[in-house]
Amino acid sequence: MTDDIIIRMARPADVEGIVALINEYAAEKIMLARTPASVELALQDFVVASDARGRMLACGALKEYSPSLAEVASVAVSREAQGRGLGRHIVQAVEQLAERRGVEELFALTTTPAFFEAVGYGVSDRARYPEKIRRDCMSCLRRFACPEVCVTRFVAASHAKRFAAAA
Repeated sequence: MTDDIIIRMARPADVEGIVALINEYAAEKIMLARTPASVELALQDFVVASDARGRMLACGALKEYSPSLAEVASVAVSREAQGRGLGRHIVQAVEQLAERRGVEELFALTTTPAFFEAVGYGVSDRARYPEKIRRDCMSCLRRFACPEVCVTRFVAASHAKRFAAAA
């Protein structure tokens, strides 16, 4: 990553860039499409990476399901910025947001599980997250042929230790 990249919370002026970035991948059936209205409603949950000229290079969001459980969602890196570590930095920023909010467990549904495994996530059964299935998967057009793999990670060290001790 270069010094002219800024990772920050999203602002209203970022909505169009976030939607364009996500929907570029949605057009290729890699991600699910987002509308400007859906991004606006969740803007406080998005982090972005932009360059010194303000161009949107990457984004990601924290989608909360309960006080202790959230999804790392909408992670996208522009094709021109790939290979610069932005995906890793976006996921770290989402994890930091989760920690500030007290979230202990994160998961993601992804078509790139190797990326998430490289940043500390482990493959998991999506059935562990009925909240996700009820809220999103039941109405998804791809629900019967979903290509996504579920990955998970604990972000609060104390909870992870308690979970391991109870297992």
